[in-house]
Amino acid sequence: MRFGLNTQITYEFPLNERIRVFMRLEQLFMQLNYFLQGDTVYEKRAAVSTLLEILMIFSRNDLKSELLKEMDRQIKVFTQLSNSQNVDNQKLSEILDDLQKTSQALHKANGKIGINVMESDLFQSISQRNSIPGGSFAFDLPAYHYWLEQNAEQQQKDLERWTRPFRTINQAIDMILGYIRQCNMPKQYTAEAGFFQMGLDSSQPVQLLRVLLDKSIPCFAEISGGKYRFTIRFMEPSNDKNRPVQTTQDIPFLLTRCIF
Repeated sequence: MRFGLNTQITYEFPLNERIRVFMRLEQLFMQLNYFLQGDTVYEKRAAVSTLLEILMIFSRNDLKSELLKEMDRQIKVFTQLSNSQNVDNQKLSEILDDLQKTSQALHKANGKIGINVMESDLFQSISQRNSIPGGSFAFDLPAYHYWLEQNAEQQQKDLERWTRPFRTINQAIDMILGYIRQCNMPKQYTAEAGFFQMGLDSSQPVQLLRVLLDKSIPCFAEISGGKYRFTIRFMEPSNDKNRPVQTTQDIPFLLTRCIF
């Protein structure tokens, strides 16, 4: 089976907690940047709700430290590659320069990232009500309702101020995950009767699995794994009466084990 650029679905599975958190933030930043472009009250609400989810992750993790560790690790790997043959040294120099500049920008960020946003009375009140379904409507949060009724220019200034502390973090995560995803080429495999399992070499830790499946195949990839092995089951979607079940068909797919 041929895999076209626009005819496949990519399923990803992180194999360590650091990459798992980075990927969650990557998705949330993409949502945030999308909603920030909108003009409606509903898009502004969605942007604020997404920002609150980002702040919640930051409150539970030392993201700055984790990002700096991962960037330092990548800098070491790329520096070692400079001694290899058939390496584009100009491109490698550009990559190292980008990593070092972003790392320096993170080092310069003082204090806990996003703390100023959560110190805002408005954000604290929204955060307290946001977990309640429909809890941030006008009669619950008149201050929020007032803000949502302000002119678009004022709202955009506020959103710009609230999201500014996260720009370098967003850039760092995009850079880190981008290099991890590009580190290896995908290989084609077949899951017999919808099942595939492979062992992992613990001396070469895999950070991320990427499964590419042709859109014409009526299945989705369910991935599980740990340090020593991983499993992929190709499941037929549920309907109104039945749960998803593993297919009995042999499924061709592309797999990238991102060892970087």
